[in-house]
Amino acid sequence: MPRFAHFQVAGARTTASGPLEVTVPVTRINDGWLASAERRALAWFAVRLPARVNSDHLTALALASMIGAGVSYWLVSRTPAGLVLATVCLAANWFGDSLDGTVARLREQERPRYGYYVDHVADAVGIAALVGGLAASGLMHPATAAALLLAYYLVCIEVYLAAHSLGRFQMSVFRMGPTELRLLLALGNVTLLLNPDAGLMGGRWRLLDAGGVVGAAGLALAFVVSAATNGRRLYREEPMPARAAPGPAHAAPATRSAL
Repeated sequence: MPRFAHFQVAGARTTASGPLEVTVPVTRINDGWLASAERRALAWFAVRLPARVNSDHLTALALASMIGAGVSYWLVSRTPAGLVLATVCLAANWFGDSLDGTVARLREQERPRYGYYVDHVADAVGIAALVGGLAASGLMHPATAAALLLAYYLVCIEVYLAAHSLGRFQMSVFRMGPTELRLLLALGNVTLLLNPDAGLMGGRWRLLDAGGVVGAAGLALAFVVSAATNGRRLYREEPMPARAAPGPAHAAPATRSAL
């Protein structure tokens, strides 16, 4: 989770006199179903965390556990125990990824640019490892996994651009944030552990294939809606300027009159 509540994103625009620095205050928005309960749980953990454990340790835990989840899904093709390991890794990822920002804010150790950058680089690597593991597990078709990863990255790119341009960092999509998605994936793991042949439509759709298709479609829809909404808002706030009239520098050269 990004280590900021409000911070300034610096940008630059070029004017006639040179570059102009522009800052936009950014606010996190998380309206996921579990967001309120999650905030209370994170505050409880944060005040009880040993002082020697800082936000960097938690970010490293989040990245390592997401890579571990990917490896665990790969192991599913060899042993069902991979589902148990993947679930444990998802829980560890929630703990590290969600708590790092809370700890930094509570201890007044926020590093807005560093935290924003490192967290999202770690997220990009982690989700690639997770989805890659799903593709290698036999539980999800590689094409479904590729579509899911592409849709996820499109949403991430749009969210980062909106944070820079509009000051809104939207952490949830259709009331589904990272925590809700982890929980759904963990429930899928438990279902498959109890019933390896679980599926939809009489078994014609594997459980995680169906979930992947729904997830990719939902993310793609969220990307389109958000891009259109934010693009329209920015166009209204920055309409096309009227074309400037030609100045003396653009006037036609004078011709010498005939003698």
